[in-house]
Amino acid sequence: MKKVSLIFGTRPEAIKLCPLVLALKEHADFEPHVCVTGQHRQMLDQVLDVFEVVPDVDLDLMMPEQTLAGLTSRAVTAINGYIAGHRPDMVVVQGDTTTTFCAALAAFYNRIPIGHVEAGLRTWNKLSPFPEEINRVMTSHIADLHFAPTQWAKENLLKEGVPKNRVFVTGNTVIDALHIAVEKVRKNPPTIPSLPMELLNEDNRKPVVLITGHRRENFGDGFKNICRAISELSKQFSDVAFVYPVHLNPNVRKPVFDILSGHSNIYLIEPLSYLPFVALMDRCRLVLTDSGGVQEEAPSLGKPVLVMRDTTERPEAVRAGTVKLVGTDRRMIVDEVSILLTDEKSYTAMANAVNPYGDGKACERIVQAIKDNNIC
Repeated sequence: MKKVSLIFGTRPEAIKLCPLVLALKEHADFEPHVCVTGQHRQMLDQVLDVFEVVPDVDLDLMMPEQTLAGLTSRAVTAINGYIAGHRPDMVVVQGDTTTTFCAALAAFYNRIPIGHVEAGLRTWNKLSPFPEEINRVMTSHIADLHFAPTQWAKENLLKEGVPKNRVFVTGNTVIDALHIAVEKVRKNPPTIPSLPMELLNEDNRKPVVLITGHRRENFGDGFKNICRAISELSKQFSDVAFVYPVHLNPNVRKPVFDILSGHSNIYLIEPLSYLPFVALMDRCRLVLTDSGGVQEEAPSLGKPVLVMRDTTERPEAVRAGTVKLVGTDRRMIVDEVSILLTDEKSYTAMANAVNPYGDGKACERIVQAIKDNNIC
């Protein structure tokens, strides 16, 4: 039996790797071993609870007011110690976080084969998203097996010299996770503090715009522009509820609460755990976000996504028509949200576009690829 260590630290990583942990447990050939860094402490723990995944090792690396350099140095040292002590046959990482890159580097130092889930996404701009683009690129040049969510992602890797027989198009594991979560919330709808119960009732036809934002490159004027756009929209569409689970980062919270507090149809709520967020995504009319994962999830539920970034490492969704880039330009955000709230033809075109990120069977394909390649 091969020990496969899955190392992750943030909420998005947990959402995308927990279904793989469950899939590996179903195969007699593998023993999954979970190590978490706690890069998103509270939000990470909530996702682990949803999927009933208990970490074998919790490194708990976070410190107040940490720098990226400080986190990176602590993470490499701690993960190296974990790998040296447990000697897994393979390490699996996901995406583009600091934990992802540090785990891949530590595994390489220990000569342990590395599998990279959600490999091959690119903006070709090292500052956007920051620092995620470089984390992902460097991980690609360390990894041994590359699990690309789409053909476009595979082509990116081949252009960079990754051997063709090491790249596998699997779909995105976030869709696997979403299928599990939607079934849960539709059977047992969660309550969300600070939101009126009737707002979540599926019989209530009041339109809901779901908003999320946390990207470093939007700190400062970017978030101020975003908030001014939302303020303008709330006045223009008084019959629409704008629901914003506000990220805990002070660089996000200050402009959000300074500009958006006091609007009767804007609900500034605390960050949501995974299942309540899925329930809200399932209920909303459209999503306004700078998140990466939401660009993949929301289209599976038929929800148009407006991305408040100038670039995206997920251009398949833009080409498919499920996602549109609006940047942090106040006027563009207002105009594009207004179109989706008033023009049924434009809304339907986005809502009915085919999601390019898969069928919910990515984890099966990843497990089979690991088994077939026998590198661990």
